[in-house]
Amino acid sequence: MSSPHVLGEFEQIVLLAILRLDENAYGVTIRAEIRECTGREVAPGALYTTLDRLEEKGLVTSRMGDPTPERGGRAKRFFAVSATGVQAVAQAQQGFRRLLMGLQLPGVANA
Repeated sequence: MSSPHVLGEFEQIVLLAILRLDENAYGVTIRAEIRECTGREVAPGALYTTLDRLEEKGLVTSRMGDPTPERGGRAKRFFAVSATGVQAVAQAQQGFRRLLMGLQLPGVANA
């Protein structure tokens, strides 16, 4: 059995944003989803570096869409989370839930 993928916080955020966006996951929408859900502004370079790394690890796949006039004839690069990526983010989230179980954070309700 291969060792599980250890994900950093930002990698988890990116994977979850792609899963939320489903078929509409490309750079601009991923950044907007992260901003909307976390309040975090993500630099395009940081996002694409992470997406490339996740693809190298086999956690996401990408495909090129059709060129569009709105983008000056450039195509969008769409992303999808692979089965391995789903498993990796699920394991990471389960670990966080176990760590939070029974824990009362001072000044925070329903952590």
